[in-house]
Amino acid sequence: MYWQARFDRESPDQKIIDEMHKVRKAHKDFGCLRMTHELREAGYLVNKKKVARLLKETGLSVTSYTRKSRKYSSYRGDTGKPRKNLIHRRFYTSVVHQKITTDTTEFKYYERDMTGELRQKKVYLDPFMDLFNSEILSFRISKRPNAKAVMDALEEAIQITDDCQYRRTFHSDRGWAYQMGAYQSELKKQTIFQSFPRKGNCLDNSPIENFFSLLKQEVYYGQIFHSYEELEGTIVTFIDYYNHRRIKQKLNWMSPINYRETVQNAA
Repeated sequence: MYWQARFDRESPDQKIIDEMHKVRKAHKDFGCLRMTHELREAGYLVNKKKVARLLKETGLSVTSYTRKSRKYSSYRGDTGKPRKNLIHRRFYTSVVHQKITTDTTEFKYYERDMTGELRQKKVYLDPFMDLFNSEILSFRISKRPNAKAVMDALEEAIQITDDCQYRRTFHSDRGWAYQMGAYQSELKKQTIFQSFPRKGNCLDNSPIENFFSLLKQEVYYGQIFHSYEELEGTIVTFIDYYNHRRIKQKLNWMSPINYRETVQNAA
């Protein structure tokens, strides 16, 4: 009778588990730390060890698919006037819109041609990120690497960051697009410093590489996309989620936009 009574009683952690289900429904890739923060915000006094145990017991652990793939490289050799590395991995800044970084990444989708055969096609993403809060300020998605996509995203990023009271720095890899005369002339016209990393050193631009990794891990790897529109919509939706709702520990458990607005309102 003693053991029967114990088996029949409700789990003392049931309310916590119910709340965890709510969080997982809204944020399918929140791990132990973010889950712990959300539970505490909801009024539950829990530590990360307990949360990790409950995630495992309830099958709510993150199962995002990860894999290594060939990294897209837009480097075609050095052309024009070389630029120095002005960032030197000093990615942190306390000034909104002062340090901006950018890069290009590649995605794949599959479409059937006129004969019904499945063909692999590619999509390219060109985002500009504010190193103050890791917010994606502007981006363009295109079916091939092209100057127009990069320049359109650049012009939007320049316009958004025009309120910065200090001289801005735009950091990127040594890809062909960032060595274009039009790209460099636009930065010079706006009195913006241009910064390049060292050759073959992806860690010199790790914030944007980390963003690409998060995007692909959470919504791309393990999925098969059958049209450009489907893949484009997935990327756009993730960037909106990332900017507005995906909290970061380094941002005091706020999303990039929420953190920026909080800092600006307090100033």
